[in-house]
Parts: sequence; structure tokens; C-alpha cells
Amino acid sequence: MLDSVEANNFEALPLLSLNHVSLLCRSVWDSVRFYEDVLGFVSIKRPSSFKFNGAWLYGYGIGIHLIENPSIDDFYTIVEPRPINPKDNHISFQCTDVGLVMRRLQDMGMKYVTAVVEDQGNRVDQVFFHDPDGYMVELCNCENIPIIPLSSCSFKQRLSSFYKSAPAKCGFMENAMMESLSMEMLNISF
Repeated sequence: MLDSVEANNFEALPLLSLNHVSLLCRSVWDSVRFYEDVLGFVSIKRPSSFKFNGAWLYGYGIGIHLIENPSIDDFYTIVEPRPINPKDNHISFQCTDVGLVMRRLQDMGMKYVTAVVEDQGNRVDQVFFHDPDGYMVELCNCENIPIIPLSSCSFKQRLSSFYKSAPAKCGFMENAMMESLSMEMLNISF
């Protein structure tokens, strides 16, 4: 295990993007139907070497890997459905029309909770609901609040440079993120 001093001596891992989220489910069939019918994901081929029930879905640049475990309740003591709480763990997807999302969820008879986030004249409407296994999903117009980095370097790098009185060095990923963000801001402004 790396201690905090050792960790500060290494650059960030060479990550590219989020690839997938893996979820345990009671019924692959029920979960696949939910992610296809409600969220618009598409089932894709998964490796034939897997010797357990599951499914892979893809959409919006991310994968969802479902792993069937009918005895999921043995691992999680909460058998009762959890309340829909926007401050709980969740997956969030941006959408183009939050009003339409709410109407469709109502038509499907799904329970949901709404929330609003406001910052400096910008407003984000959020809709939260559960999948068949109680995992929370958020649909929002989160792009309404701009992504503004606190610094072009991570907090750890800034903190370590503060104590060492040396300038912070940004890694490849920090520079790539800033370049991508700058280009997005340019595209928005035209």
C-alpha cells in the first residue's frame, strides 16, 4: 500500500475515459429490459469465456455490464426498496429534455424524484429513479453548469508543490483535459 508521501511522487495513471459500470442484478432479463427500454442502451456481445449469466449493454459512450446474482439479497441486508435520495450513489446521464423524461417515466408508472441545482444564474433540472435492483439513475441537463477546473493541476499536486515550494507540474492528462475543455468552450461560444 502506498503512503501519501510515496503517492505524491507518482504521476496520475494514464487513464483515457470511463469504460463501463458493472452492476450485480437479480434478473439479467429484467435489467436488460430496463436499460434498453427506459434508457436506450443496446445489448452487445460479451466474451464467450464467461461461465456466469450476465449481459453487456452499450450506449452514450459507456458500457453497462450486468452480472446475474439471484442471491444478491444475501450480500445486501437492505431488502426493502431504498428511498430515492439524490445524495445517494448514482449513475448520471445528460439528456436533452427533462420534461419529456418525467412524462415518459410517469407513462411507465415509475417513481421518481426531482431536484434543481442553481449556480450563478445557471439551472440544472435533475430526475432520479431506481433500476429493477435499486441502483439509482439520474437524468439531467447538467451541461447547463459549465465545468470549470479549480486548477489545471490536481489538488494533490498543488498541495505537494505548496509544501515543497516548487512549482506544480501538470501531467499529460491534466494538460489534455484543459485542452479539451478549452476547445469545448470555444465551440460553445460560436
